[in-house]
Amino acid sequence: MAETMRGLKRSHRCAELSKANIGESVTVMGWVQKNRNKGGIVFVDLRDRSGILQLIFEENEQLKEKAAKLRSEFVIAAVGKVEARSGAVNENIATGEIEIRVEELRILSESETPPFPIEENSKTKEELRLKYRFLDIRRPDLQRNLLLRSQVSTLTRQFLTEEGFLEIETPILGKTTPEGARDYLVPSRVHLGSFYGLPQSPQLFKQLLMCSGCDRYFQIAKCFRDEDLRADRQPEFTQIDMELSFVDIDDVIDVNERLLARLFKDIMNIEVPLPIPRMTWQEAMDRFGSDKPDVRFGMELTDVTEVVKDCEFVVFKGAIENGGSVRGINVKGQGAMPRKKIDKLVEFAKGYGAKGLAYIAIQEDGSVKSSFAKFMKEDEMTALIKAMDGENGDLLLFAADKTKLVWDVLGALRLELAKQLELFDKDEFKFLWITEFPLFEWSEEEGRYTAMHHPFTMPMEEDLEYLETDLGRVRAKAYDIVLNGNEIGGGSVRIFQNDIQSKMFECLGFTPEQAQEKFGFLLEAFKYGVPPHAGLAYGLDRIVMLMAKADSIRDVIAFPKIKDASCLLTNAPSGADAVQLQELGLELAKLEEE
Repeated sequence: MAETMRGLKRSHRCAELSKANIGESVTVMGWVQKNRNKGGIVFVDLRDRSGILQLIFEENEQLKEKAAKLRSEFVIAAVGKVEARSGAVNENIATGEIEIRVEELRILSESETPPFPIEENSKTKEELRLKYRFLDIRRPDLQRNLLLRSQVSTLTRQFLTEEGFLEIETPILGKTTPEGARDYLVPSRVHLGSFYGLPQSPQLFKQLLMCSGCDRYFQIAKCFRDEDLRADRQPEFTQIDMELSFVDIDDVIDVNERLLARLFKDIMNIEVPLPIPRMTWQEAMDRFGSDKPDVRFGMELTDVTEVVKDCEFVVFKGAIENGGSVRGINVKGQGAMPRKKIDKLVEFAKGYGAKGLAYIAIQEDGSVKSSFAKFMKEDEMTALIKAMDGENGDLLLFAADKTKLVWDVLGALRLELAKQLELFDKDEFKFLWITEFPLFEWSEEEGRYTAMHHPFTMPMEEDLEYLETDLGRVRAKAYDIVLNGNEIGGGSVRIFQNDIQSKMFECLGFTPEQAQEKFGFLLEAFKYGVPPHAGLAYGLDRIVMLMAKADSIRDVIAFPKIKDASCLLTNAPSGADAVQLQELGLELAKLEEE
């Protein structure tokens, strides 16, 4: 039968003890990691969230007998004296120089054999671990990730409070919004046939708070998006969200650079050199094929459209005639890459929409192997290699199509090759601001321009004239913060003048009536004196994932969903009973059997 803690109080967590405590009587509590019965002596490894501590049972036969029966994951309390280790020091753990000679042992709770070992860097399938997530979280690496997440949240709160921000909660039950991803809908029992939308971000409310004179707001906010399935995407995620009044781009960037520098210094002892470099969206796309470039390595894109515009290679020719471009990357020192490997890269590129890849492999002796040499004159080939800065031993890869597709293909290929060739240091953290995004992007699906960020983003003042003539030329006062090829946050200066906001809605295809129906409460607030304002939001999960060097955001969220947005632990989502549905005025459509 399990014993109780009665009369006992934990004095220390396991890894809070060190050589400095030798000779002290202590009480520790936690889970049994393992026990080792060495005949005359029983050793037990005790684990809690701080780490592991060795307990030793030697003189007392009764205690030894009890300790020998302990199994993995039993919860115990132990009272004893801290001593220097009798055996060899264990340098792999913080408490490797000490052990507790136990004088009293209580078994607080027994455990069945767990479905997988509770150990660091578990090889157990993720599905099984997520089903038993409460056991998975006991693993030291996950405990460290959750501690790191807690530190990031706490430090962020402290820093922003010092900077004059107010922490204000905005509603979870809100109005469904038309732009962006799909909303999760919550039916109302009181207003039958009406629905709340769970927030994709606190965007409208934080702008209203600026209209309300709150000046500087922040919140660590839960957000929800009913997006299409992707391995590393969560239907609910957490934002560090902020908005500031009477500011422009430089003010928002300044406070956020100092926040990032504080987080990385205080938590990881890493100096972030300030100011963080800035790059325009156009430059990022031209150089890296991505608006979230990883700048830890080179292999930049080169536009060779002008160089090959008169050649007879039909792939290049066709792309240029259709208004596209020809661009390439130079994979230094890989000229001898086997044909099979190059074919795999071609297949990889096709996954991003390419019809193929053209290549030139320059051998060490200067001879050339190429998939399209026969369509090129010798001087054209020489000019192309020169434009690509090609040297003996280099592999040159080319994509030709609509420019956006070429960027996507070569941007992804560049990252894939960097992984394969290990071109970056995993311990390096390189930040970059991307600025001057296009305000609009053309949606083939909808046959209209949509907002690249959201409909409340301010156009750059010098581009306002193009709102009438050429939407594709309008740049936004928007900025993203990128870390090692991951967008960790983004924001913009907001529109605060009614005439520009109305024009923006018109450009996006909203009638004044539709704009009023969807955003009436914001437009109403804009009639009563609006300060210039701007904001930014970080993906907390993604920042912590990068700091923890974890493979997935699921590794830094306590209870994540899998890629079909279900929870293996609780089996959510699940059905609702007939009474609930009736109260909500809902009836489920019968799905036709195939």
